Amino acid sequence: MNGIRVVEVAAWTYVPVAGAILSEWGADVLKIEHPETGDPQRGLVSSGLVPAGGVNHMFELPNRGKRSVALDLKTEEGRELLMKIVATADVFLTNFRPGARKKLGIDVEDVRKHNPNIIYVRGSSVGQRGEESERGGYDMTSFWGRSGAADNVSPDELGYRVTMPGPAFGDSLGGLTIAGAISSALFHRERTGEALTVDSSLLALGAWAMGATIAGSHAFDLERYPKTNPKTAANPLVNSYETSDGRFISFVMLESDRFFPELMNVLDCPEYIADPRFTSHKDRSANHLDLIEVISTAFAKRTLAEWRVALKDIQGAWSAIQTPLEVVSDPQVMANGYIADLEDAAGTPFKLVSAPVQFNEEPSELRRAPEHGEHTDQVLEEIGLTMDEIIQLKVSGAVL
Repeated sequence: MNGIRVVEVAAWTYVPVAGAILSEWGADVLKIEHPETGDPQRGLVSSGLVPAGGVNHMFELPNRGKRSVALDLKTEEGRELLMKIVATADVFLTNFRPGARKKLGIDVEDVRKHNPNIIYVRGSSVGQRGEESERGGYDMTSFWGRSGAADNVSPDELGYRVTMPGPAFGDSLGGLTIAGAISSALFHRERTGEALTVDSSLLALGAWAMGATIAGSHAFDLERYPKTNPKTAANPLVNSYETSDGRFISFVMLESDRFFPELMNVLDCPEYIADPRFTSHKDRSANHLDLIEVISTAFAKRTLAEWRVALKDIQGAWSAIQTPLEVVSDPQVMANGYIADLEDAAGTPFKLVSAPVQFNEEPSELRRAPEHGEHTDQVLEEIGLTMDEIIQLKVSGAVL
């Protein structure tokens, strides 16, 4: 993405993550922020949602490597400066709602008046059309709840619907989707000369992620899609089991005829290989509750650390169910450079997960998120303003 300039008028995580990924891939991403308030996510520390004295990881995640330009788009001067910047850009990226875009004069036709070759990219909660196009939303609502994911992942006996696995779960996936779409649009423009308008939404992403479940529900007219319970799994070799120290191991051995003998030997249960209840996949399915009991009893005899050693060289797919903190020191994560070491603007060290692709077998080079308005003067000088002009704009409040 070297040589590609992205102008981002967006806040929070979902769409800014796309800009962060493009930045990681080499693009020059200019984050446009209000001179006084900036991106609301900067305020998570002062609001107490992110502990003070440390790294604002929720801001660093979607804003790595960008340059911050603080413009007041409600002023005529701020809008004029934005459009001068737009004239130098390849991509305009926003998550503002239709009414706000129109009011600020940053809708598709407004931007293309100043740069007809720019790729215009919109990320939204539930899409640009329909009665709810002006409604806002977050991944918890539009991606997780509305898509059916929360309902399908929650055991009925729990009595409530579980939340997402962690903050920005859907946002991060959505940003990656948008970054890929922008890459395709840039390729299309290079081949045809046509600048596309690109749209995605958290609802579209959620429906896509639940695609197999939605298709199956419709095909078989299922009001509730069948849910898997580890105690009653139809295929005991596609299941999770608890160890003696309260940890869990997950297995996906779909070819059970192939992997069953090896697993029984590792579990010190060779006598069950020839057990007539378990001699074929069909038999194991018919007697799945008995086999789950056998495997559960075996796993309960050792700790996770012991099972890591015992299972190390087997052919079937398995994994310890890790905590997020354990991922930081996962040997494969470290060997492949999936997590980078950075320092924020205050010099505080922290770690950040890289975008999940590599080019030429090299991890991306990550840079910290910018301070509020850190690059305003630099970018305005790049588009031809003198320092005297910039100072006058600062005095008027149009820029920071």
